[in-house]
Amino acid sequence: MLTLLNLLSAVALLIWGTHIVRTGILRVYGANLRRLLSRSVRRPPLAFAAGIGVTALVQSSNATALLVSSFVAQGLMLLAPALAIMLGADVGTALMARVLTLDLSWLSPLLIFFGVILFLSRKQTRLGQLGRVGIGLGLIILALQLIIAAAEPITTAKGVKVLFSSLTGDVLLDALTGALFAMISYSSLAAVLLTATLAASKVISLKVALCLVIGANLGSGILALISSSLQNPAGRRVALGSLLFKLAGCALVLPLVGPLANWIDSWPISNAELVIAFHVLYNGVRCALCLPLTVPMARFCDWLLPDRPQPDDVVKPRHLDPAALETPSLALANAVRETLRMGDIVEQMLNNLLHLLRGGDPLLGKDIHRLDDDIDALYTAIKLYLARMPREDLGERDSRRWAEIIELTINLEQAGDVIERMLDDVQSKKNSQGRTFSEEGLAEIVSLHDQLVENLRLALSVFLNGDQENAKRLRRAKQRFRILERRYAHTHVSRLHQQVVQSIETSALHLGLISDMKRLNSLFCAIAYAILDNPDAPEAVEDGYATSEPERYFDTEIGSHR
Repeated sequence: MLTLLNLLSAVALLIWGTHIVRTGILRVYGANLRRLLSRSVRRPPLAFAAGIGVTALVQSSNATALLVSSFVAQGLMLLAPALAIMLGADVGTALMARVLTLDLSWLSPLLIFFGVILFLSRKQTRLGQLGRVGIGLGLIILALQLIIAAAEPITTAKGVKVLFSSLTGDVLLDALTGALFAMISYSSLAAVLLTATLAASKVISLKVALCLVIGANLGSGILALISSSLQNPAGRRVALGSLLFKLAGCALVLPLVGPLANWIDSWPISNAELVIAFHVLYNGVRCALCLPLTVPMARFCDWLLPDRPQPDDVVKPRHLDPAALETPSLALANAVRETLRMGDIVEQMLNNLLHLLRGGDPLLGKDIHRLDDDIDALYTAIKLYLARMPREDLGERDSRRWAEIIELTINLEQAGDVIERMLDDVQSKKNSQGRTFSEEGLAEIVSLHDQLVENLRLALSVFLNGDQENAKRLRRAKQRFRILERRYAHTHVSRLHQQVVQSIETSALHLGLISDMKRLNSLFCAIAYAILDNPDAPEAVEDGYATSEPERYFDTEIGSHR
């Protein structure tokens, strides 16, 4: 019983090691891997090579499937090159299995020792995450040694022999067993390495080992399909196409397992190396044959999983892929894209409000209310999406980006509420009473509106790119807007003094609108402070900057005008 527990714990350590390596690599190089995959779609050979490289780094074809499915779901990649990347991922897994079966026992304590030092001393830095990767690789190598040590006494146990004897003679049952283990361990790599170890210990025959390897490849495809169940049809097609390629490989190879086992058994290498060699050979040949068929397979998957029509009146997040939450950089990029979508809706609300102020179609008011509901829905979705990310595992840069997204989404949601309130004021104080602004008053509101939209666009650009110069421009634009708002408030009072009837009738509405625009401008420009990372700077005061020379100049000019 103790021997069996030792074996199970060693298997669990192997699975945990692959998980640590995968998460560590994705946290350090997730954004770079994302760019590599997105740029490798021009030609199938490049996509195939990118799949090999990325999977070799993250130690998991499932992680590669997660990235690729997310790209296709968001419309950033076509299905055919995505399938080519997935074929490369299968070859990458096979190559890494070969590397990990080399005699690296001397390397395990070094990786674990230095990895722990780096991880504990610099946990939230890139170097600390690389230490995490070192710990994972060391645990994988150590787990393989423990599995070999635990499997040796098992070979003499009668009960275990009876258990494994049930895996002989039925290739389909053996393949399904391998698929089940790959799904349970969440790693075909772990399943193949364990199979090689059991074959080396003579616990299972070579024929059974080959069936388990074929089944492990199939299990990784099933696991990827299950993981993509929450994505849209486009994302699920990647996993479906990859699974169909693997099913075709199983159907062609399983009937030939007996002759293949006899042929491979004649090779002058150990059983463990025979299993790994077959794994590399099987995936290499299968993927090379399937690579020219990615386009027909893409068409077939499009036919099997057509896009579902979405109602026009229901807004839903397009980019918040739940499967990407395991990759912080990718999940944050998804949240950024959805936040930019919120900004576009806010701009549309502002433009509709201006049309109403100019006497446009009253039905635009209903559109503004609907758009505010859309903003609220997206805000809630982004907020809940980011809440599912474990912040304690985020690096300093990702943690700062997480906070920037939250801040901007809150500000955009509040901006939508402000615009909706402005609409109510316009409908109750202007349209319902048949009042109009003076020509000068309307021109001032239009001028503020144009500046407000320009600042919103600049704010979204600063948020997306994090450019310091543009952040400083946005900060100056906020200051200029405040000066302009003060000037227009003073000129409005001057028109009241001149007894302009239209200005008297719309005075409360006019002053309320420019005051609300001032608040909107503050909400839009707040991202500049987050990017510049100087909330405690001397010039920063509540709702903006302290009075500077340009502002005093404009105040003097306004005073002389009065």
